[in-house]
Amino acid sequence: MFRRRARAEREFREAQREALALLQMHAHEPPPFDTVQTEAPAPSGSDLGTMAPDFLPPDFRAPARQDVAGFMMRWDRPLVIDGEVRECRECGAYRNWIVFNMRDGLRCMAGHETKETGLDTAWYNRNSGPVDHFHPTLDDGLRHLGH
Repeated sequence: MFRRRARAEREFREAQREALALLQMHAHEPPPFDTVQTEAPAPSGSDLGTMAPDFLPPDFRAPARQDVAGFMMRWDRPLVIDGEVRECRECGAYRNWIVFNMRDGLRCMAGHETKETGLDTAWYNRNSGPVDHFHPTLDDGLRHLGH
């Protein structure tokens, strides 16, 4: 019984020594981001029109935020803002919303739009997923989301 404990402690100490030796070995090596980088030569007039070969083709590029009129997402659950369930003022619907970012609004399934200042960009970013489609018009986006 005592030999097992002594053997386990000895193996543990050996593992600690090996880990310490490994840490000391890596402490003397510079990390990869500390390498000295040389500056690339400035492009000449003929190189300005060409893109780098690793740049994404136009089909794979996402539009910049300033090129987009707004973002929208579905919100199928009841929408609770400041502890209060929001409902449409015209039809009384309280779920199945389209939440607009950059327009500060909601849209129910019946098409009624409601201004909601409690939904800012920070709330939208916390609750939305990644962007999966870009649409040229608002109607195309609403059709894609089932409204």
